[in-house]
Amino acid sequence: MSKNDKATVVPSTDPAIDPVANPIVDPDTEQPRWRGVMLDILSGSPLRTVLAIVSAFVIGAILIVLTNEEFIEASGYIFSRPSDAFRAAGSAVGDAYGALFRGSIYNFNANDFIGGIRPFTETLRLASPLIAAGLGIALSFRVGMFNIGGQGQLLFGAGFAAFVSFQLHLPFPIHLLVAIIIGILASAAFGSLVGFLKAKTGAHEVIVTIMLNYIALYLLTYVMRTPILQDPVAGGTPKTLAPDESAQFPLLLGDSFALHWGFPLVIGATFLFWWLMERSTLGYRFRAVGLNPNAARTAGINVNTVYILAMAISAAFVGLAGVNQALGRSAGFTPNIDSGIGFDAITVALLGGSNALGVFLAGILFGAMKAGGPAMQVADVAPELLGVVQGLIVLFIAAPPLVRAVFRLPAATTKIPGARGRARALKKAVEK
Repeated sequence: MSKNDKATVVPSTDPAIDPVANPIVDPDTEQPRWRGVMLDILSGSPLRTVLAIVSAFVIGAILIVLTNEEFIEASGYIFSRPSDAFRAAGSAVGDAYGALFRGSIYNFNANDFIGGIRPFTETLRLASPLIAAGLGIALSFRVGMFNIGGQGQLLFGAGFAAFVSFQLHLPFPIHLLVAIIIGILASAAFGSLVGFLKAKTGAHEVIVTIMLNYIALYLLTYVMRTPILQDPVAGGTPKTLAPDESAQFPLLLGDSFALHWGFPLVIGATFLFWWLMERSTLGYRFRAVGLNPNAARTAGINVNTVYILAMAISAAFVGLAGVNQALGRSAGFTPNIDSGIGFDAITVALLGGSNALGVFLAGILFGAMKAGGPAMQVADVAPELLGVVQGLIVLFIAAPPLVRAVFRLPAATTKIPGARGRARALKKAVEK
């Protein structure tokens, strides 16, 4: 062929070099590069996490200042009297974040200790479903999967728990226990469908879980318009009956607080998650598949079975959040009972590094934001600002190179274990 000849490039139909069937692989690790990015996100140091949170609140403070009326007015003569602008900026930020503290941790303006500590109990109450759902999403991350179906799994758990709570009439605490178990099992079954489709057909769990969110939402809405779940008093509005008193979570600190026994149940779920992922044989298999499915398969682990079990258990934790929402009230609920928890749980799992303690603390932080939002609104700060702060936290957590560049942190040195290098060690461990 001469130099002037032009070669025609024909797309290859060989699956061995198809970028969809075989995505770009790092030759050092024999793994798709997206898995390396995910591991970099989840293996972030506590320092990087703290810096991400601080950075988000600093940017939030800048937004508060730039939208404050007094600061805008003072900025018109900032060069002649800059102290007015600085005073207005400090007052705006102090009032906003002070209101957040009073609404979520302790209200120093309350008349007594009960009134002062009530905001913190609200933080714990609102954090409970976030922690439970965050644990479920974190488990899927540890297995190398993306569970975006928290909304649908939560709704399934809430719907089945609600059905048991007023259709069956049993004594306390049997009634409550049955409602909890049925709600969790329903969510687990719903989630296992995702793992089954991935294992048997190769369907991507992100697409499947997103579509199942819509199915769960509209199915629950439909059933709420039928005698199965509908409250006859609600008319045409989709709303469930109130749960029997024997199926409601009892109040934890008496009638002065709304915090109920759902929070201790979530604490127990956090310990269960830690034991499952860090101490059990099944957890080892989960982590092995998440690190390197090729090596795990070589070592004798049934990766397809792991995918099904992982999605079922992941959805079970999310279902606990749905049970918490359904049985932690004395009234019925509408299809918006999710309240964004299914998607906020993704942020909680990322921020917590997908480990038990990290997810628990991240859930408390986001619960505090939810509890303090109304107080910030009273302080003339738009509650949407907290949504911006949460989004910034996700941005900084999901972009490790950005945080390392801003704060000049050392680059991550963790590499994904290669299939050949870990196969023998994994095989020995599995045989034990």
